[in-house]
Amino acid sequence: MNKLNDNSKLRMKCGAGIIAFTLFSISAAEFPVAKANAPVSFEKAVKAAQKNDPWLTRNVHKQRAIELMSTAVNTLPDPKMSIGLANMPTDGFDFGQEGMTQAKVGISQMFPRGDTLGIKSQQLRIQSEAFPYQRKDRESKVAVTVGNLWLDAYRVQQSIALIEKNRSLFEQLADVAEASYSSALGKTRQQDIVRAQLELTRLEDRLDKLAQQKNRYEGMLSQWLTKFSIGDSSIVEASLVSGFSLHNIVLSQQLPQIDLLNRDLVYKESWLKPGALLRYFSSHPSVVAVEKKVNATKTGIKLAKQKYKPEWGVNASYGYREDDPMGRSRADLFSVGLTFDLPLFTENRQDKEVQSAISQTEAVKTEKLLLLRQLLGSYSSAKGRLLRLKDRQNLYKSKLLPQIHDQAEASLTAYTNDDGDFSEVVRSRIAVLNAEIDDLTLNVEEQKILLELNYLFIGSINSTTSQNKINLANSNQDAATSGEK
Repeated sequence: MNKLNDNSKLRMKCGAGIIAFTLFSISAAEFPVAKANAPVSFEKAVKAAQKNDPWLTRNVHKQRAIELMSTAVNTLPDPKMSIGLANMPTDGFDFGQEGMTQAKVGISQMFPRGDTLGIKSQQLRIQSEAFPYQRKDRESKVAVTVGNLWLDAYRVQQSIALIEKNRSLFEQLADVAEASYSSALGKTRQQDIVRAQLELTRLEDRLDKLAQQKNRYEGMLSQWLTKFSIGDSSIVEASLVSGFSLHNIVLSQQLPQIDLLNRDLVYKESWLKPGALLRYFSSHPSVVAVEKKVNATKTGIKLAKQKYKPEWGVNASYGYREDDPMGRSRADLFSVGLTFDLPLFTENRQDKEVQSAISQTEAVKTEKLLLLRQLLGSYSSAKGRLLRLKDRQNLYKSKLLPQIHDQAEASLTAYTNDDGDFSEVVRSRIAVLNAEIDDLTLNVEEQKILLELNYLFIGSINSTTSQNKINLANSNQDAATSGEK
């Protein structure tokens, strides 16, 4: 009788240990990750990367160079001076011997064809107008790139936290199984202990793999968080942006909730036709930059047509003559002239240059079409993936996660009552861990797609805001009219 009571007490202790295992799984989720450095938020990382991007500095200098060049080319070429001796006799090199001998000083000035200077200046000025849009596009791309890296690093960090939590659970479960096996009570077998240890080893392997991924994303993220500068002696200096660390980057625990632009359009079940979508992308910075390039090449056509016009030149010279051998004064000489070319043979030069400029313009127009097609394809892909992702998230929250947790509780209860299998308990806990990591991955993937969609719609912010203001003004006017009536 006493032996039976002892067995019952031991079995109750084992069951209590497993129940403690379940309670621990609930409380462990609230344990914060140890912080060695100040946490890096999503917004802080993106802003730091945009602020310290050397590409933007280079782009500003390139724009400044072209703007200065547009002023420089709209200036006449420098006049040319000439100084020389003309008609010097070789029999004695006497300056006053011959009446034709003279010291000449001349000046000449060339005038380019037609309005070549003004058109060149206009062309460069139009080219410079594309650079602000290029920088806006670059900043948006940096936000997507750094945001994706941050989100990937966040996913790895949180996955490590989930596995660390479950590793403690499996360690406690292994201890409970070993205690039950040592007491020779219940259905615990030696293979159950081996299975528990095996799962612990697998968790260690998953942690090692995630640590590798963490190092990878840290390295890729650190290049955006490092500020580079070039000194006077062309020595490159690098310094980490204040508030960041190069290794062991700790991210904030909060997953960013990115506000989606044009939410109604994206979540609308019906799909607009490509022609209707073009208005959302026609004002995209990258498209506007290409449009500026198209306008510049159109100006190149006008520039090529100027070559049908002659190039003019004016020259003047003054010749000084010495007195003749008899002492009589000789008159000095003044010369003036006009030169110009005759563009008569235009078939193989001017005509071909104009045709070349036209073809170049058409090629750049094609570049714009390709870019618009790419933006439309990216939108179609991102919207489709987001809608399917939302379906998966709803499935996880409404059915999959509750069912997996119910299964884990049921298998645990059955094993506690000596009516279940230890392997089933382990499998259910592994399923819970995998489902939690999958749910985390879905949430992170949603933010990455929102980043991608926001990049596509950055050009429609101003136009949408303006349209909303117009609609609001019209509504207020209608309301005022109705009130008057």
